[in-house]
Amino acid sequence: MLDAIKNRRSCRNFDPNKTIENEKLMEVINAGLNAPSAKNRQTGIVIAVTNKIVRDKISNFNAKILGVDIDPFYKAPVILLVAVEKATTAKYDGSIMIENMMLEATNQGLASIWIHRAKEELEDPEFKEILNSVDLDLDNYEGVGHVALGYANDTKYPKKELKEGRVFFVK
Repeated sequence: MLDAIKNRRSCRNFDPNKTIENEKLMEVINAGLNAPSAKNRQTGIVIAVTNKIVRDKISNFNAKILGVDIDPFYKAPVILLVAVEKATTAKYDGSIMIENMMLEATNQGLASIWIHRAKEELEDPEFKEILNSVDLDLDNYEGVGHVALGYANDTKYPKKELKEGRVFFVK
């Protein structure tokens, strides 16, 4: 596990034409679903977007929120949108789901990056129309983030240089 933690990098150059094997995708999703949650309520969900048309609509909507005209998902073929039932712990529960999925993606030989603005997306009725095929009342959920997922075009990521002096012991 420590290898996955040390080797995980954010990918900003995905191969949009390389399909993720279903087994690998399901392992990544299951890693998120098995994340700890407050009082073990397990209210987090994953909306897996593999349809290119829907994926592109989400990308355009996310870019509009960001105020740019680029693909904020860096051409990743899969977007995993994480949402949690509205509660004071939603962002924490969703964040650990995202971290678990990103680590498992690394373990599966996949590339990933955490993309924000899911909260703003799920607050917008226009965005909810994009996900109209999801049989779920999205008004009960808070968007936490996305995992853009795929294979990297470029696997030459810089090595992490850890800052010193970030651990403090109580004596």
